[in-house]
Amino acid sequence: MSVDPKEKLLLITGPAGAGRSTAIKILEDLGYEAIDNMPMYLVRRLLSGTPLDRPLAIGVDARTRGFEAGALLELVEDQGATLVFLDCDEETLLRRFSETRRRHPLAAKDTPLIGIQREIELMRGLRERADILIDTSELSPHELKAEISGMFDWEKSNTLAVSVQSFSYKRGTPRGIDMILDCRFLRNPHWEKDLRALNGTNDAVAAFVMADPLYEPFFKQLCDMCELLLPAYRKEGKAYFSIGLGCSGGKHRSVTVAENLMKVLAQSSWQVSIRHRELDRQADALATLKGTVPK
Repeated sequence: MSVDPKEKLLLITGPAGAGRSTAIKILEDLGYEAIDNMPMYLVRRLLSGTPLDRPLAIGVDARTRGFEAGALLELVEDQGATLVFLDCDEETLLRRFSETRRRHPLAAKDTPLIGIQREIELMRGLRERADILIDTSELSPHELKAEISGMFDWEKSNTLAVSVQSFSYKRGTPRGIDMILDCRFLRNPHWEKDLRALNGTNDAVAAFVMADPLYEPFFKQLCDMCELLLPAYRKEGKAYFSIGLGCSGGKHRSVTVAENLMKVLAQSSWQVSIRHRELDRQADALATLKGTVPK
């Protein structure tokens, strides 16, 4: 059975250093026909040819010959493609260029920062129009693979991929989240001496959070809302939906709620992944620290 490329065409873009090439390789492993940096005029020729027997992912950025943001948006509209934008904050992009000692493609004779700022401005319209925005600022290659695999496994073509993420408001809300809920009204295990050092995946912490009289009605309404909205988003053709749950430290309340929501969604046969932003950062920092300690 052939696959209509208008229904299975991904255009992958984003600033240099945000992970577009990595995303293309991941999609290729998922079974996509993956092409990176093909000149724009050849992209149109390709899409006007014979139907493809599998989905197609095309990587395009400021280095692509004939690149224009307006032309890419026109292509998205003409082909009914899904525009995927790999985003990253300026500080992280600068660090990545410094680590690799690469020149920025838009600033061969200037500092990478100038090129990064030029490219961010050049791609502003694409970012605003993107169907799917993936912020890679804090994602490891493994986490990026998990995100993309959850969204674009085309053999699960009619499944809306749902991502549940806990976070701390102290560090700001995550970018690219579709729906955010504040869990700070629940009683806080941080003030319990025996629970402070633990996190929301611990049974004792979870029991403490769930014992709050407001937890049960809140969680029921949250599940009811997901039951109402997720099928509607899937029917609309949305491939990915992200839910953010925040609390003060991103360690206790939001983690417990996120874990419980993930289990409910999985039991309802939704394709769901989970990420605890602050816990992941702590684990990464600890791994780095251990790696620097002499044996």
